[in-house]
Amino acid sequence: MDLEPLVFQPSDWLRGGGPDSDVVLSSRVRIARNLTDLPFMTRASSSARTHIEGKIHEAIGQAAIAPATHYMDLEETSELDRTFLVERRLISRELANSEGQRSVVFEPDESTSIMINEEDHLRLQVFCPGFDIRQTWQTASEIDNRLEQHLDYSFHPKYGYLTACPTNVGTGMRLSIMLHLPGLVLSEEIGKVFSAVTKVNLAVRGLHGEGTQASGHFYQVSNQFTLGKSEEEVLDIILKFVPQILEYERRMRRTLLDQQKRRIENHIWRAFGLLANARLIGSIEAYDLLSSIRLGRHMGILPELDISVINGLFTLIQPAHIQKMVGCPLDAKERDASRATFLRKQIKTLTC
Repeated sequence: MDLEPLVFQPSDWLRGGGPDSDVVLSSRVRIARNLTDLPFMTRASSSARTHIEGKIHEAIGQAAIAPATHYMDLEETSELDRTFLVERRLISRELANSEGQRSVVFEPDESTSIMINEEDHLRLQVFCPGFDIRQTWQTASEIDNRLEQHLDYSFHPKYGYLTACPTNVGTGMRLSIMLHLPGLVLSEEIGKVFSAVTKVNLAVRGLHGEGTQASGHFYQVSNQFTLGKSEEEVLDIILKFVPQILEYERRMRRTLLDQQKRRIENHIWRAFGLLANARLIGSIEAYDLLSSIRLGRHMGILPELDISVINGLFTLIQPAHIQKMVGCPLDAKERDASRATFLRKQIKTLTC
């Protein structure tokens, strides 16, 4: 597949909209499955990997998940293109960096992707904009059920779905909510959220998932365990707890605007000025600056800005995207210069 049409276009689910989109960027459901009577990926031979990949790819076609899907053989895909797919959250970094037969199938709007031969034989993920986790789960569950009509999943009557990592045994389901929490960070209240999250067996991760630091004041909240609770029980925890975080963030934004208006306005306008004029800018700094103007948009300080453009920039400024825009490999300083040029142009369009 030619990835060029995607280079300047963010994923549809990232454009904004959806419930509670002032705080929640996206909802995601990820389901891990393995085929019965076949070895886990850590023990699978080259021929077994090829057999698994072919069997799952055939089942995806038989299940008619979408009118059209894109297929990419990752063994035949360049390192830059694999990184590009990671940046768009269509595949994991582990899948990109592994070896042997592996692939991804995804819908044209990028709301659904199926990774084949990652840590597990099959990993299905579905995205929706905003805080719409129940609809996201319903979509993922429907796809999973349709695939199961054509695949024999490894399942234990006591333990549930069997997975390569013990923490995924059971439902094999991870729910993840991407939250933008600058109000809690700037008011130094974010630590209280972390403490409360762990008490209800939820985990907090950075913008790019497990093992990553928070960038741009984005945090992923997800369930820690998949064993011992049903899908509905995990959904109920998320649906009960996340709205409390949303209200806390909104309250802190209002407090900052009421009590420290000049400081917040200065913070946001400085970020806007740097994005509009910088000649060199790294991705981490760019995330933080974009986070500030996103906050300004939702606080009414920069009401004219197009939120779909701002949201999309969090994807488009990443290293592989910048290199594909330019059309050649770039070292770190060259990427910083190209990123700054791209951001200046984008900020100009936001204010025209």
